[in-house]
Amino acid sequence: MESAVLDTFSPCWMLNKAYHGKGYAFEAAQAFFDYLFLRKNARRIYAYTEDDNLPSQRLCEKLGMRREGVFREFVSFVTDAEGNPEYSMLLKKEWKARQEGKIC
Repeated sequence: MESAVLDTFSPCWMLNKAYHGKGYAFEAAQAFFDYLFLRKNARRIYAYTEDDNLPSQRLCEKLGMRREGVFREFVSFVTDAEGNPEYSMLLKKEWKARQEGKIC
């Protein structure tokens, strides 16, 4: 889709535990966010964090990010035939539970 506007970005960070708590991830992410917003004209930056990854959640909060939603599992978004995003989702285990009468 060549006409798509590439204005949404999702960073990923993984830092060796020996360097946790020293501010390196914040400093690097802050510089990257500056680059994305100021140079790449980003409209939106989002991050996925696991529900038990509190350091990553704190980093997001320190960067000024806010929680928009909670997924039960990591999700990937797809588009329909016209290129419009589809955001509805259902997990296989949820479908199976419904079929077995164990509605989630």
